[in-house]
Amino acid sequence: MPSSCGQRALKPPLIASLALLYALAPWLLRFSYWSGCALVIAVVLAFTAGTHALLGELAPGEIARSLVLAAACAVFVLVYLRLHTKAHSPALAEARLQALQARIRPHFLFNSLNAVLSLVRHDPRRAERALEDLADLFRALMSDGRNLARLADEIHLIERYAAIEQLRLGERLRMSWELDAAPMDAMLPALVLQPLLENAVYHGIEPGTGTGDVLVRIERRGNRVLMRIENPWLEPTTGSRAGNHMALDNIRERLMLFFDDEARLESRVDGSRYCVDIEIPYRSGAV
Repeated sequence: MPSSCGQRALKPPLIASLALLYALAPWLLRFSYWSGCALVIAVVLAFTAGTHALLGELAPGEIARSLVLAAACAVFVLVYLRLHTKAHSPALAEARLQALQARIRPHFLFNSLNAVLSLVRHDPRRAERALEDLADLFRALMSDGRNLARLADEIHLIERYAAIEQLRLGERLRMSWELDAAPMDAMLPALVLQPLLENAVYHGIEPGTGTGDVLVRIERRGNRVLMRIENPWLEPTTGSRAGNHMALDNIRERLMLFFDDEARLESRVDGSRYCVDIEIPYRSGAV
């Protein structure tokens, strides 16, 4: 048992550590969970050692006992907070997923309906197929966003969406599909790929005047699923369209809620191309 003097020396650094960690909370959020835990314990130990030095208590045995007790207290608090967060996180995550799903509102609706209306008289069969594609898209939009979807269903959905945009844009949109290595049984959050393809068309094809190539590539490498969507990069101009980062932030947050730090989403400009890469763990949805 530490001496009463050691216990008195332990209380001030713990209180000071709590105050400092509270002030540093926004900065600590930038780190991963385990890195943050290591920093918290390091701060507590530094304050404990500093307090002993200020009080002139330099006996190695006394300092060692205080450091062990301070580290144990920090670990206990971290474990308690972790368990408390896990107990409440399912309800919070479910509410957040529903809110994010509700924010997915396709921009193509009115343009697509106008394209269908223009076909009704002179090509009713194409108009009927386009309406069926629209029905599938809105059925997916209204589905429960709390559940994972099979990659095969998501690919079918974006193919339907591409068909609608092809109907509207004609030869200006040229799609390239590299799906031979795609794991069709992989599971991912619903409506991840469609907003990215929508962005590719909205920001990379519509503002231009010529033909634009959009690439969709999906493959499995080991226990990871890699997805990429590329489109032409058009330099933003005054009054150019906004909203690209809103969709990316929405998807990034949904990936985090489902896969935590096992998933990543990155976007970049590579020469004349704009690329969005998604990497998620492979989880089979096969029955």
